[in-house]
Amino acid sequence: MSSSSPLTATPTPLLPAKSKTPPPHPLLPYLPQCTTLRALAQLHAATVKSGLGAHPAFVTRLLTLCTDQGTAPAHLAYARQVFDRIPTPGDAVWYNTLLRGYARSAAAFPDAARVFVRMLEEGVAPDTYTFVSLLKACAAARAAEEGRQAHGVAVKAGAAGHAYVLPTLISMYAECGDVRAARAMFGSVVGGDCVVSYNAMITAAVRSSRPGEALVLFREMQAKGLKPTSVTLISVLSACALLGALELGRWIHEYVKKVGLDSLVKVNTALIDMYGKCGSLEDAISVFEGMESRDRQAWSVMIVAYANHSYGREAISLFEEMKKQGIKPDDVTFIGVLYACSHSGMVTEGLQYFDSMREYGIVPGIKHYGCVTDLLARSGQLERAYKFIDELPIKPTAILWRTLLSACGGRGDVDLGRRVFERILELDDTHGGDYVIFSNLCANTGEWEEMNKVRKLMNEKGVVKVPGCSSIEIDNRVHEFFAGDGRHPQSQDARRMVDQVIDQLKLVGYVPNTSHVFHVEMGEEEKATSLRYHSEKLAISFGILNTSPGTTLRVVKNLRVCPDCHSMAKLVSTLFNRRIILRDLNRFHHFEDGLCSCGDYW
Repeated sequence: MSSSSPLTATPTPLLPAKSKTPPPHPLLPYLPQCTTLRALAQLHAATVKSGLGAHPAFVTRLLTLCTDQGTAPAHLAYARQVFDRIPTPGDAVWYNTLLRGYARSAAAFPDAARVFVRMLEEGVAPDTYTFVSLLKACAAARAAEEGRQAHGVAVKAGAAGHAYVLPTLISMYAECGDVRAARAMFGSVVGGDCVVSYNAMITAAVRSSRPGEALVLFREMQAKGLKPTSVTLISVLSACALLGALELGRWIHEYVKKVGLDSLVKVNTALIDMYGKCGSLEDAISVFEGMESRDRQAWSVMIVAYANHSYGREAISLFEEMKKQGIKPDDVTFIGVLYACSHSGMVTEGLQYFDSMREYGIVPGIKHYGCVTDLLARSGQLERAYKFIDELPIKPTAILWRTLLSACGGRGDVDLGRRVFERILELDDTHGGDYVIFSNLCANTGEWEEMNKVRKLMNEKGVVKVPGCSSIEIDNRVHEFFAGDGRHPQSQDARRMVDQVIDQLKLVGYVPNTSHVFHVEMGEEEKATSLRYHSEKLAISFGILNTSPGTTLRVVKNLRVCPDCHSMAKLVSTLFNRRIILRDLNRFHHFEDGLCSCGDYW
């Protein structure tokens, strides 16, 4: 497929007519000083007028500067215009430069494919750099079929086994969800001792939410004596963050210091993220304050950490300091700011910050809309939240409606909940939590017939409720507990400890909160029994049983913590003199001296 020029004028040849090694271009040194597209275009125009627009070194440098501007569409479009004015670009470097730029954006994948096809049609032989960029473009767009085709061409070209191409193939297959192919490529690495290939597999495992697999690969890598790179450590820290494995994360932090990587901004940013997600805000702050230089991502990650731990005022204060330092916020920064406002009840401030996003040239995305929905819904403005979602300039997702449904459940608004539930089913009828929330809402308001209809629909659809799962790390080992079952080898010990803990809590006034147990056939005692072995209680009791007095307990739960477990954790923190840090689906809860950091605003 040939590529037509976007310019209306007749293409001007840019290739040199005779000499293969032309003299140095007099304007080439000025190119790096052009910091805007306008400046680049003006210098380019001056070069063309002077008759030196055909200089290969100038064209190469111009394309490089344009494609190095991240995913800036205007720069990429200009680079493509320059490229299309070349009648027969016979140099693979020019193709590779353009492909590298397109590889950074999923939206630019069709352009990357067209450039590669033109390369083949023009008879220009692709090299290893070509395939690396093309495969990255396929990965970014999750274009599995095109990725397999590119792999086939790489095999024919004899490039598939190259030290740069093979790890990219692993990443491409993993990003496209073909784990079997990724593992097959990884197994084909000669000797199995390629650090880059291990990095690709570890990173892929983390991105596909398989942190346990990432850590197994990391340990295997260590056993082979392979030295981790900064890329390895950043990915492993992300795995620790997903698992809540704080002690392992601390060990990696010590290793980072030992090998002298603690001066790298990206490594420190990963450490802040890990500490924040593993419940140690103090360590996150320590790393942030110890950084000699901070980029926008480091500031943003620290703001998000404050927000997740319910320190809304601190998050906003850091945001204002960031602006004073001349660091321009991005979309991630505003997610942290809006999240902080939402979880701290700062409705007016949150809406003001949302409106200010456009001042920084940031178009709100679905996550920002989600934060505003949560902000309004948590404050009880349910109808306003409904109107906000309904009038969005983009099609709302099920997640947005789900956020509002949860708030309807908490506020007991069955009429609005019904409308929201119907909107969710139009988009996604496979999520068990939606049926549970609405059926519970119906039961709580006495709508028994409606409740039975919802549960019947749930059965007909074959939808099941996601079981509650809580994990706790003790002696560098992560222990998982599921609500009500005995999968953990020490689950019986944990159950007995739960019984002992609850018996002691009752002496100081604990009464099971059964307000969210909706079963007509159950009496109060049966409802209390159904709450007794929730996964949070099992994990907390297991922690008390297996750690020394005074040790902080850090628990990670896959769902929102229930009201009864929340009440129980507050009492445990007082009676057993324990600090409990519980990370649920939405935020962190710091329990200490009978209080929670969320102020019961959750």
